[in-house]
Formats: sequence, structure tokens, C-alpha cells
Amino acid sequence: VQLDESGGGLVQAGGSLRLSCAASAGSFTSWAMGWFRQAPGKEREFVAAINWSGNLNYAESAKGRFTISRDNAKKMVWLQMNSLKPDDTGIYYCAARLGVISAYDHMYDYWGQGTQVTVSS
Repeated sequence: VQLDESGGGLVQAGGSLRLSCAASAGSFTSWAMGWFRQAPGKEREFVAAINWSGNLNYAESAKGRFTISRDNAKKMVWLQMNSLKPDDTGIYYCAARLGVISAYDHMYDYWGQGTQVTVSS
């Protein structure tokens, strides 16, 4: 499985970004998809996850501001990020695992290269 993220960039606080993740997977519906992020000097942390049928999970920091979605036919996953804060700055990674969604990064089998998100104050 190859994952390619895009959509990162520089945005002012309060702004929005939409991250995309394109997956090359034989049976995309078998894969639970997650978004994680890593800020400079910090460990990678969970942001959001979605399974094939639309079951969702969000980190507390993402609830009410971020929305994860997927299109199984297009093999795409998106992360819509609104009301961005400087604390949201980091490299955002798309990840895939077989089975149910998880908030633990070690449970994911495949990772993209990441896309940089920078939120200025």
C-alpha cells in the first residue's frame, strides 16, 4: 500500500486547510485510515481515523474543528481542518491498517511521507 499526502501549507490562525491522502491498495475497503501529526520536538500523535463504513474517532484536540472523510471508490481520505491554531503546526501523516480503527500509531502498517502544516499566529 502506498500513501501520498498533499494539501499542507502555511496558513494563519483561524484559517482552514484540507489534507488529502491518495492510496494505492487492492482492496481499499479493507483498510482503516488514520491521520497523525508530529510537531517539532514532540512525539507523533493521533488526530483522526475512519474505517470503511464510516466509523470515526477523533483526538480531543481535533473534535469540533477537524473532519475526516473517505471515498472508497476513489481510494481517497481527507482531513478538513478548520479554526486552525499554532499548536496544530506539524507534519501530518496518513496511515493505513487492516481492520478496525485505532488511535495508536504502532497499530498502523503503512505510512505516507507526510505533509507540512504551519499555522502562524
